[in-house]
Amino acid sequence: MSKKYPTTCELCLRENVKTTLHHLTPKEEGGTFLPTAYLCIPCHKQIHALFSNKEIVILGLTTIEALREQEEMKKFLSWIRKQPGSKVPYIKKSNARRKKK
Repeated sequence: MSKKYPTTCELCLRENVKTTLHHLTPKEEGGTFLPTAYLCIPCHKQIHALFSNKEIVILGLTTIEALREQEEMKKFLSWIRKQPGSKVPYIKKSNARRKKK
């Protein structure tokens, strides 16, 4: 039997969305047993498109509040809140993130 996830994103607060489990501290950075949050797919993808797992920890983006206050996420959240819950937009890595590789 599959687990039923909440239908409200803890980050953007949109309702009636499909959510995924996000480790606020990435598992590879020691977050396996630390707090998690249920995020809609666009919010989850945007976090990982903007930041590497190491950057999430270094920048202290390990809480919902910290993610909401980060400048690039603020812009995204302002936009995504206006989108219907049924919409799953294409998310691409930021230019800065692509240049790092």
